[in-house]
Amino acid sequence: MARTKIDYGIDLGTTNSAISRMEGGEPTIKKTDIQADTMPSCVYINKKKALQIGQVAYNALKRDKLGAMKNWDDSNSNSYIEFKRTMGTDKKYFSSHLEKGLSSEELSAEVLKTLKSFVKDENINAVVITIPAAFKSNQIDATRRAAELAGFNHIEVLQEPVAAAMAYGLDNNKKDGFWLVFDFGGGTFDAALLKVEEGIMKVADTEGDNYLGGKNLDLAIVDEIIMPYLEQNYSIDSILADDNKKQILRNAMKFYAEETKIKLSFNETHNILSDLGDIPGEDDNGEEFELDISVNQSDMHKALSPIFQKAIDICKELLKRNNLTGSSLNSLILVGGPTFSPVLRKMLEEQICKPDTSVDPMTVVSKGAALYASTVEISEEVKDLTRDTSKIQLEIGHEATTVELQEWVTIKILKDKTEGEIPNQVFAEITRSDKAWSSGKVTINEIGEMIETQLIEGKTNSFEVILYDDKGNLLESEPKDFTIIQGLSGVSSAQVLTLNWGIEIKEKLTGNIVFNEIAGLEKNKSLPAIGTMNGLKTQKQIRPGMEEDFIKIPLYQGEYGANGTRAVYNSHIYDIIISGTDLPAFLPENSDVDLTINIDKSQNVNVQAYFPYLDYTAEISVPRDTVQSVETSWLENEIRKAKGSIEELKEEGLNSKQLEEVESEVEELEQKFDNNRYDVDNKQEVLTNLRKSLKVIDELGKKDEWENLEKELKEEFYRLEKANKDLGDDKTTSIVQELRRKLESVIPTKDVKVGKVLLEEINSVFFQLTMIYQLIGFIKNHHQNFGMYHWKDSQRARRLLNDAMQIINEAPDKDRLHPIVVELINLLPDIEKPSGDSSVLVR
Repeated sequence: MARTKIDYGIDLGTTNSAISRMEGGEPTIKKTDIQADTMPSCVYINKKKALQIGQVAYNALKRDKLGAMKNWDDSNSNSYIEFKRTMGTDKKYFSSHLEKGLSSEELSAEVLKTLKSFVKDENINAVVITIPAAFKSNQIDATRRAAELAGFNHIEVLQEPVAAAMAYGLDNNKKDGFWLVFDFGGGTFDAALLKVEEGIMKVADTEGDNYLGGKNLDLAIVDEIIMPYLEQNYSIDSILADDNKKQILRNAMKFYAEETKIKLSFNETHNILSDLGDIPGEDDNGEEFELDISVNQSDMHKALSPIFQKAIDICKELLKRNNLTGSSLNSLILVGGPTFSPVLRKMLEEQICKPDTSVDPMTVVSKGAALYASTVEISEEVKDLTRDTSKIQLEIGHEATTVELQEWVTIKILKDKTEGEIPNQVFAEITRSDKAWSSGKVTINEIGEMIETQLIEGKTNSFEVILYDDKGNLLESEPKDFTIIQGLSGVSSAQVLTLNWGIEIKEKLTGNIVFNEIAGLEKNKSLPAIGTMNGLKTQKQIRPGMEEDFIKIPLYQGEYGANGTRAVYNSHIYDIIISGTDLPAFLPENSDVDLTINIDKSQNVNVQAYFPYLDYTAEISVPRDTVQSVETSWLENEIRKAKGSIEELKEEGLNSKQLEEVESEVEELEQKFDNNRYDVDNKQEVLTNLRKSLKVIDELGKKDEWENLEKELKEEFYRLEKANKDLGDDKTTSIVQELRRKLESVIPTKDVKVGKVLLEEINSVFFQLTMIYQLIGFIKNHHQNFGMYHWKDSQRARRLLNDAMQIINEAPDKDRLHPIVVELINLLPDIEKPSGDSSVLVR
């Protein structure tokens, strides 16, 4: 069957994935090979090098991780899960059976291929794949690469909270107000605030954490419940002292933790039980491990509430910065398996509002993706691959979503796409799927005809298109149906930029390399978006055709409030490189470059560079395969530096609750890093959260910096006022009064940048006002200590000093003394020339 819309949506999850298709106007889950709605995102490679995906792979994963305890060696593992958390990194998952490493994209591709195989009645060439809203650009690129490896020709990405909101909105009567999507998945967390007015959806703001999810909950149960039990009942000191053994033990226990998490989502108690021999390996005394732990909701609250609290705090901050509270929300939508937890639901009700549990958290994203897919046209290239050109080819144009009850549809015949015979007269009849409305027969041709359709309110309206000739005979055509979603609108533009885009620049005053937002690509801008950065300068000449002649513009993504923070505290995406191979002619040094960055609704990035000198625009290639890596030793040093910065602030007398909180956060990160210091996923999580802590440390340092600056500003201004009282006139008094106004204006803002500029102005005015005394002081000092200096021309220096002393004794005049002092300075060797403020004399 040829499709004009994509119609397929995939929720590519960290721990579970699902695929949905539009059928009869409804998003329908395609069951897995074991007739389940979702499939574990797990890959296993057996000894025959065959790949197994899903539940079979998950069972093998459990055997692998438990088996590693036998010899405390996991190097022969051939099963993998949670690789979504390392998308866009250099992580390789080694397979001893294949004798090579596999990337996250390669493993994800196998999951996608398997999901695709659950569709038996057609080949799928186009798909919408959901991504966490907080995914960085390189992670999105990695997701697309995985889809390409899985054989998809047309790939669109959709933010998971938007997909969930679509599915929720279609089946819900709440069409207005603010919705908060609380998406706690297996490996990531997203919070999205949506504003809905008369069915028109718009994402107002988002926040998230790519390293907060069910995996963290499982490990919390391991660390807070299972490991203490093992320490109490077994001798495991040597295991805990060995990083590798400790991680193997934690990974093996994670399966019991996950089972506990799931069971206690629906029951009051659960017993973690294992029979003797179920867990290979022995403790330090040679005793085999066995679990027998009773767990209740109170235990789960103690273990899980700190993890859930992080997600809730993200939501509270999101609401706060949008001047909202929990009572302002019309709906709190739960997404993801962990949201079944009674612990979480109670915490949400107490701290935000009562969640809406009307949708299935496990399938809502996949269904929403299919709904969105029904609004997206398949690319012409993919359409041409599936056309049956023996049938009359049609082009059907309409709005995919609407809040109106009538919608105009255009139909025309595509003669150039049809190889079969087309009668002289062709009639089309559009019939709604419930048979309650029909257009009647309408003549259509190559020019096109408009037909007004009637829609059922709040439904996905499916329509069938039937063609006839002038004798009433049926004609085969494609496409033969279409859908219009009534009750939702703005879906195609519902997605926004969830991160700020910017480049790194060097501040003149501080010398810091900071993140500078690109106009038009700020967080929460609707997609597609266009950003511009004008007035960039080439640092050297660029010769045409010469690849070694280039300028590099580092491109970053940053979270809320990133502008002005240190660039290294944000995510470096890739470098825009403009070289001589991009140019048709010679470009001189210091030439202007104007950048235009286009980001489409699926977050593909294109860059254009305009060179006014050449009146030429170049298309700049953007790398799609960048990966991130974190060196263990480098991250360890960054943690150490963060701790050092905190100690410096404490030594400077800064004591605040915020400093105590960030100190505690850094200590927790250090502990987490030490728990698994060589794991890529763990290092990425630590780095992501460390950057947040470093920004806070910087802000606290700026507060301390302001206090010192404010003190200096006041002292220097009072010194200037006194000098003006003794030496000034009406003109200088007016200048000093203006400086007072600026001082009174900047103090409430505590703006360090503006304060430093003002300090320079005050010092400059003071210098000019007191210049005569500085000139006299310089001359008298060098006259009295003449023999101590190594003059280039001592006779000339002596004559100049004598002339200057005579002017001082008769009538001191700075206009006569200044040129003498400049010449005297030029007669001194560089090492003896004055430094500091005196250098102003030679300007």
